Amino acid sequence: MSAKKSDKGVRGSAKGAKETKEAKAERERLEKEEEERRLQEKEMARLQEEQEKQERLERERREQEEMERLEAKDQERREDELNEVRHLLEENQVAVKRWLVDTREKAKWDRFMLCDGRPDPSQTQEVNTYISLWRDDPEVDAVPALQQCSLALQLIGTLEDEQEEVQEEERQRLLEHIHCLQELVHHKHLLIAQEVLNHAGSNVDIETGNMATVVRDDHVTLCVWANLNKNPRFKGFQFEEAGVAFELPKPLALSDVALRILHTRYDHLSPHARLTALGGRPLSSRTPGGEEEPSSKPGSPVQGETGEEGGEGGGGEGVGKKESPRQGKEEEVQSVPGSVRRKSAGSVLSNRSSRTRPVEEPEDQKQTQMEASEEVPAEPEEPDIVKAVDVATVDLQRYTPLGGVYYCDVFRLPPQAILARGWSLRQVLEGGLEALPYPEESSETQPGSSPEAPEAPEPVGLSLTVPDYVLLLKAPNVAIWDPTAIQWTTAGVSGVSYEADQARVSFKMGSFRAFVLLQETYCLLPLQAWTLQPLGPDSARLRVTSALITLSITVKGHQCMLQVEQEGVLSHLQGQWMGCGALRKAMANAGLNLSVNEHTDRYIRSCGKDPLSEHTAYEQMALQASAVAFSWSQWNARCGGEHMVVQACEHHGPALVPGGPWSLYLLGAQRSQKLQMTEESPAFSVEISPDTEFHSTFLHTLRDDLSPEGRAVTKTSHFLFVDTVQSLLCATRLLNYC
Repeated sequence: MSAKKSDKGVRGSAKGAKETKEAKAERERLEKEEEERRLQEKEMARLQEEQEKQERLERERREQEEMERLEAKDQERREDELNEVRHLLEENQVAVKRWLVDTREKAKWDRFMLCDGRPDPSQTQEVNTYISLWRDDPEVDAVPALQQCSLALQLIGTLEDEQEEVQEEERQRLLEHIHCLQELVHHKHLLIAQEVLNHAGSNVDIETGNMATVVRDDHVTLCVWANLNKNPRFKGFQFEEAGVAFELPKPLALSDVALRILHTRYDHLSPHARLTALGGRPLSSRTPGGEEEPSSKPGSPVQGETGEEGGEGGGGEGVGKKESPRQGKEEEVQSVPGSVRRKSAGSVLSNRSSRTRPVEEPEDQKQTQMEASEEVPAEPEEPDIVKAVDVATVDLQRYTPLGGVYYCDVFRLPPQAILARGWSLRQVLEGGLEALPYPEESSETQPGSSPEAPEAPEPVGLSLTVPDYVLLLKAPNVAIWDPTAIQWTTAGVSGVSYEADQARVSFKMGSFRAFVLLQETYCLLPLQAWTLQPLGPDSARLRVTSALITLSITVKGHQCMLQVEQEGVLSHLQGQWMGCGALRKAMANAGLNLSVNEHTDRYIRSCGKDPLSEHTAYEQMALQASAVAFSWSQWNARCGGEHMVVQACEHHGPALVPGGPWSLYLLGAQRSQKLQMTEESPAFSVEISPDTEFHSTFLHTLRDDLSPEGRAVTKTSHFLFVDTVQSLLCATRLLNYC
């Protein structure tokens, strides 16, 4: 039994060993087959990779050959393309210059034929004679005197236009005339206010027992109030017609005082502040405080006309014939001292270039210039309305006065007429209106005073309705005029509030000063989107969208028209055709500034584009604007400062451009190309669009995609239309600030 069991065990072991050997062999075979399969797949992958590499290299070689061919072709015609564009631009420039000369000559003749009493601004003797005769004119009645002021303001505007076209020496002469006229206009406004106050007793309001008068024309609104009743419970008064109200400090309620609020639609103070910031020197012998040198004549509101002619001081009923010590203080309160009126030589900004022309100064004034330059904020992110040194001085590059200037002054009420036996007797003051200092100098709180110092005097409360010719896009700031520093400042202004639904601003100030409303100059920038679309031959519309408002500018020939997508605003400006420069200036004065200058980058983020390449692009876009629509691209901000990306397509008629035909174009200093990518592509790529070529100019790149009709339209574009579109694009720099 045991032997049989042993034999079975041996046979079972042999059988198991055989099966194990067969399984091992099978496993080895399968592993070998798997290894061969992996090697085969690896070899196939290597061969496929090698094939793809060869194909890629071949494709790159063909692309490189194609690029070399295109570049070689571009180089061959580069000189011809550049010469063609240069010829077109020069031809347009010559035609524009010839048209400007003819237009100026016609304007001079038309002005001569008007015979409205204005002198020829190019004749020094005529202007001096006009100034002398008007200064000695005794007319003080409100209506005719304001008409004379209006005529003088028109002459000032003509002189400002003239100085853009003359040499530096002639520009200085025109500036002296401008400042003489500005001083004289302000003096005439004082005489008008005095004439109203001289007869305050005969115009008493029955309800209040005081006198309140409003006189206005197209340029100024004069509000005069006289405290005849002297009611201790008097709080304030509102000039309903002018939209201005004031709160009189209690110390003045029982005094013989008169208040004048003069609102001018123009601003003659800010140019002097800009000149002061640049370290400019005054044009007159008066000191900044309003005092005169011994050589100046007393009583003359205008000193030092250019040329040989002069004149004595004059005015109605003894006004302005002599100047008392209080009269010098009055000029300081009026915030328009003679030195302020003369301190802006070289400060006028060109409407075309918007660049400041500083005055050449002697060596002893360079330190002043350096100090002024240090006050400019270095970082565009600085949120305050201040400069780096003087925390209250307004930076007029960053903020713009809107709505004109409000002159708020308080005077001693002049003696009123007395009726006796049928006669009207009135004392005539030789010094004119006497300014009343408020607060008294002894009661003013000094900046470094101790906590035990006397309580600050009661401030002057003011509120006004924002003029309808101004659009405030944000809550405004308020600044008052500092006649000593010759700057706008926020020191002394408190409690500023703005009711947007009623467009009403209220605030308090520590003394009676001239004041303005301020808004950020570049509040519309950077833009969110823009489109330049042709409307027909020599007609196009530029539509821009900012975070605050959307507006459009229609160009037709050499005229432009503004349209705002907001109802009931700027009715005086919307729908009015005017020149490009005039429209940009009017928009800035209305609070819709789109023009930029060399200071803009300090306050607004830009794309950092090369100015020369950018200017070249605008020139060529203007040449094609009659038949090609242009639009912003999100890739323009991502392609670097040396390139620009813009969308463009051919378009005819006033209908909106459909979304399909837009193409992307890459613009550089050396060449331009149409891109294969679209605005919706996931990433930026400079790959050129198939079946297109490189060109040395944007104009020829666009021309490749134009139809015969489009080419015919662009070739017949009027030079004035091209020049206007180019001026608009260069002034706004859409490719850099969107």
